[in-house]
Parts: sequence; C-alpha cells; structure tokens
Amino acid sequence: MAPSLEVSPDAVQDVLAHPLKQKPDLVAPEPEHCPGPESEQAGTADSCAGCPNQQICASAPKGPDPDIPIITARLAGVKHKILVLSGKGGVGKSTLTVQLAQAFATNPDTNVGVMDTDICGPSIPKMLGVESETIHVSNAGWSPVWAADNLACMSIQFMLPNRDDAIIWRGPKKNGLIKQFLKDVEWGDLDFLLVDTPPGTSDEHLSVNTFLKESKIEGAVMVTTPQEVSLLDVRKEIDFCRKAGIRILGLVENMSLFVCPKCDYESEIFRATTGGGRALAKEMGIPFLGSVPLDPRIGQACDYGESFFDAFPDSPASKALKGVVRRLAGEIGLDPREVVPEG
Repeated sequence: MAPSLEVSPDAVQDVLAHPLKQKPDLVAPEPEHCPGPESEQAGTADSCAGCPNQQICASAPKGPDPDIPIITARLAGVKHKILVLSGKGGVGKSTLTVQLAQAFATNPDTNVGVMDTDICGPSIPKMLGVESETIHVSNAGWSPVWAADNLACMSIQFMLPNRDDAIIWRGPKKNGLIKQFLKDVEWGDLDFLLVDTPPGTSDEHLSVNTFLKESKIEGAVMVTTPQEVSLLDVRKEIDFCRKAGIRILGLVENMSLFVCPKCDYESEIFRATTGGGRALAKEMGIPFLGSVPLDPRIGQACDYGESFFDAFPDSPASKALKGVVRRLAGEIGLDPREVVPEG
C-alpha cells in the first residue's frame, strides 16, 4: 500500500507563504546554439551534431534568403508586427491573441490581422468563428479570411480537406508554409499583425524571426499563468528573445484569478507560489502589462466564435484585457486612448 501523504492544512499554507528563498544554480554549462541555416557553418558546426536537420542545412544554399526582400515589400503596409509567445503550452496563448486582436478591433478605425503559426494545432479560425472558410487565391496572392470588417486571419486550418485532419510535418515544411503566409498573403494595410506561435523556442519561432527581421518586428508579448511551473518555461522564452534580438514588449499573467460570472467574487485557482507574473516581470526587467482573470465566458465565446467584448463589455475580464491592450499600445509609442477608446 502506498504511504499516506496527508499533510496538515497549516503546513501547506506555510509552504505556500514561504517559497524557496534561493533559486537553484545551473550546474551544466549553457549549450551551444544553432548557427542558423544561412550561416557558413550550417550543418558543420559542433552544435549541429545530432540535429535532425543537419544534412538539410549542410546541403542548403548559404547566405541570406532571397525571399526576405519580397516578404519585406509584401508587409510594407503593416505598421506594427507583434509576436505572442510563451514557451509553455496551456497558458491561453491563442485565446489571448484572439482577445488582443478583438480588443484592437473594437476601434473601427483600426485594421488588425492574425497569423496562426501553430501549424500542428491551429485554433485561431475556430475562435474567430471562420473555421469553415477557405482561402481565396487571386493574381495578388492569397487573400486572408476576414472575421470582421477590420479583422483578418490566416491559418493552415483553411487549407485542410477535413477540419479534424492532423498535420504531420517536419520542421522544413512548417517553415515553408510560414514563409508563404508572409510572402504570398495579401495582408494589405494593417495597423497590427499579431503572430500566434506554438509552445517552445524551435523551428516556427526561428523562422518568423528570420523572415520578419528586415521588416522590423515591433516586439513580443509574453504570456504566463501564475504558478512556477509555467514561469519556468517563460524564462526560457525570454532568454530566447534576448538571444534572437527580439524586443520584449511586456508580460501578461493570464488566468490570474477566477471571477464568478454571477457575483464577481474572485478566487485563486493557480496560486502564485513565487510571486506570479508580476514578480517575474520585475525579476527579468520587462514591463508587466497586467493580469487577466479566468472567466469561463471567454472560453465559451471562443467556442462559439463570438467577440467576448461585444457579449460582456462590462465584465472584469473585458476591462482587464482592454487595460493590457492600452499598456501594450503605450509600449510601442501609441496613444492608448486612441488605440482602444474608453468606455
């Protein structure tokens, strides 16, 4: 029989109130990083040993990608390109991307685009209510799917024969599709292009950064939940951005509290044992954009492809999300009141 793990409530509270005072030091040396497929050392550097793409990189043409100037010209009408990153799955990255896009789109004078680079788990079309749409191809290129008059999106979901088909691709094929989303899609004139990314610091993230570097990424928004298990991976994502030269616009703590839809009572579902997102932002020296409560109506709105802001404009979560957007606008040098008007 397994031993009893019963612990007194007082002991549990003591642990939560007094987390580890000293972080563990890394014993192993930091690993070498990928030199990049454009490098002259691609496929031959010591850090390439054991990489599944080693042979591809070694045989690929060296030097800058000739398609980057085409991508830069295609995105000339996009004012602000913002990545949404986490490093951790399950923190509500795609949901927050949609909420940010819809919050920006509450201003009828603002045009917003969302690019779904989560190739194996595309969920943006479902959340925007355009899952059954398909891509229109013309002489100008691929046309994004418009979920509203001023909100467009592009995702691999629009290309699947059946909505439940799995995408079983290796890195090079994913990278090729991401390039097409940037090179072949007629995005037009947009105020904001939000790029939703999968968890991790791998192929998709490197590709987006490489393809957008010349057209100037505004920066990245980090998403976390309060518990330390989530913060561990977010620290790695912050480190990735700093090594890749991506400006960190700020950090959002998602699902920080549970807000009862009936009485607005707040309770902690995920206890911030080490201080949560606010403490992490202070520790890493990045802006804290705000906390968004866990409201089940956000999930319901995403399931039905509806705007949470239209359905529940006065909810605590709606107000918190608009506050995040205003602080984000301030970080990129815009007037927050013009981007998302009060009320």
